[in-house]
Amino acid sequence: MRVGTFVLAGQYPGQSAEEALERALRGAGAAEAAGLDAVWLAEHHFVPYGVCPSAATLAAFLLGRTRRIGVGTAVSVLPNVHPVALGEQTALLHLTSRGRFTLGVGRGGPWTDLEVFGGGAAAYETGFPESLDLLLRWLREPRVGADGERYRFREVPVVPRPAQQPPVIVACTSPGTVRLAARHGLPMLLGMHTGDEEKADAVALWRSAAREAGHSPEAVAGAEHVSAGVVQIADTRTEAVRTLRRAMPGWFREGLAAHRTVDGRERPMRDPLAYTELLCDLHPVGPPRLCADRLAATAERTGIRRFALLAEGSGDTAATELNIRRLGAEVLPLLPRDTAAAAHTVPGVVPVAAAR
Repeated sequence: MRVGTFVLAGQYPGQSAEEALERALRGAGAAEAAGLDAVWLAEHHFVPYGVCPSAATLAAFLLGRTRRIGVGTAVSVLPNVHPVALGEQTALLHLTSRGRFTLGVGRGGPWTDLEVFGGGAAAYETGFPESLDLLLRWLREPRVGADGERYRFREVPVVPRPAQQPPVIVACTSPGTVRLAARHGLPMLLGMHTGDEEKADAVALWRSAAREAGHSPEAVAGAEHVSAGVVQIADTRTEAVRTLRRAMPGWFREGLAAHRTVDGRERPMRDPLAYTELLCDLHPVGPPRLCADRLAATAERTGIRRFALLAEGSGDTAATELNIRRLGAEVLPLLPRDTAAAAHTVPGVVPVAAAR
C-alpha cells in the first residue's frame, strides 16, 4: 500500500496566500521525512479553495527540495494548457528528477479558466480526448505533428525525449473519462468525494474497457489507480472529527462559492458542513488503528493500493505537519504487511517500509 499526501494549498478564512503555500511546502517536507510515498499537488485558478495555479511549477520546486519522495500533479488541468507545452514540462521534470515525477491530468470544470486561457467551453466539453491523445503522443513518439480540430501544426522533433514514457494518470469523474483512460491504459485518480462502492465500480468499468481496448491481462491487473481522500489522526474519533468540523466548512464556504462558470450556467454548491461530514465518514479520520483499518478496507473493496490523503484539513501548519508525522509513524506500521512494504518502481526511490 502506497500512501501519500494530497495538497490543495487551501487558503482558509483569515489566511494569506503565503500562509497557505507555506503550509503546503512544509507539509511536503514532513511527508518525505515521514516515509510517505508521494506528494500530489492540486491546481486551481482564481479561487481560495486552492492557491496553487500551476501544479507542475510547484512540483518542480518540491522535486528540487526533496530527494526520495515522488511528486505528482493531481491534477494539471489539460484544457487550460497546450498539450505540447505540458509534455515538454513533464519530460523535463521526469529526466531531472530521475523518474520521481508523475503527471496527473484532468478535464477540470466549466469554470472561467476556460475564458481566461482561451479554450472556451468546447475545450472542457469535447476537446479533452484530442488534448490527451496529443499529450501522450508527445511523451511516446520521437516526432509529432497534429491535424485535429483544436491543434494543427507540422511535424517537429520531441526534445527532450525520455527513454521511457513518464507516468501519467487521469482524474476520472464520469464513465466516459474512465473509458478514455482505459483505452490509453492510463491509471485513474478517483476523487475524495466518492466512496468505496463508486470507486470499485469505476475500477470494474476501467478493467472491462481496458480489456476491450486490447491491453494485456497483466497490464489491466497491474494498473496503479490512486484514491484521493482525507486523513485526520487524533487519539479519538471525536477529537479528529471536531478538528475538521471546526476548520473545513469555512474553507469550503469561501473556496467553493468563488467558482464561476464560463457561460453563466447554474452550478449548485455543496453544503459545506454536510460535505465535511461526508468526508469524515468516507475516509481515515480518527485514531491510528481506525485509520489503518479504513485504508485497508478501501483497498480490499476497490482493489486500489495507492492513496493521496488531504492532511491539511485543520488549516493550521503545525497541526498539518503533526498529522503527517502521525500518519507515517502510527498508521503505516499498522497496514497489512503484504501491501505496506510495497516498493516504488521508480529509480532511486525506496520502499515506504525501508524509509522508516
